[in-house]
Order: sequence, then structure tokens, then C-alpha cells
Amino acid sequence: MKANGSPPELDGLIHEPGRLRILAALYECATADFLFLSSLTGMTSGNFSTHMSRLVKAGYVSETKTFVDRKPRTEYGITEHGRKSYKAYLKNLSLIIGAGE
Repeated sequence: MKANGSPPELDGLIHEPGRLRILAALYECATADFLFLSSLTGMTSGNFSTHMSRLVKAGYVSETKTFVDRKPRTEYGITEHGRKSYKAYLKNLSLIIGAGE
């Protein structure tokens, strides 16, 4: 709970289930490519791209595009801002969950 007695707020950008899965994966493995992450999160390429665009725009995730054997490869990594925001989200979520006991 906050000092004024209200529960802490959750970051709405992170709270969306697809983006939460992406950040959880990147928090653990630091960097991963498009195919691995979209497969891991169970999202279609289009849905995954939309969520990633929002995370990149917010500065939570970095995006690097390269070519490997003349094939495009996009790799993502969690930024320091993303790491701090994800940790704050988890802390606030645990405070909310713990507040119900």
C-alpha cells in the first residue's frame, strides 16, 4: 500500500499479458531474436510485432536489425529502463496481492 492507503499502481504498458510475457522472457535471457520470442510467447508474428513496437517506443526494449547469411534477423534486449520498470511492476503486484491477505 502507498502511504495514503491506496494500492500501488501497475504499469499499464507492462500489465498487458503479451507484453508481460515478452518482458519476463527478456528479463531472464537478456537478448533474443524475433522467432524465438514470438514462439516462446505463443503470439502470431503480427501480434508480436505490435507489442514489440510499443515496448521499443517506451524504451523498455532495444531492437537491433542485422543480416545473417543474407536473411534479416531482428534481436531484442531489455534496456536498463525496462529492467527497472519490470522489477517495479513485480514489486507493486506483490504488494497488491499481499494486501489482500
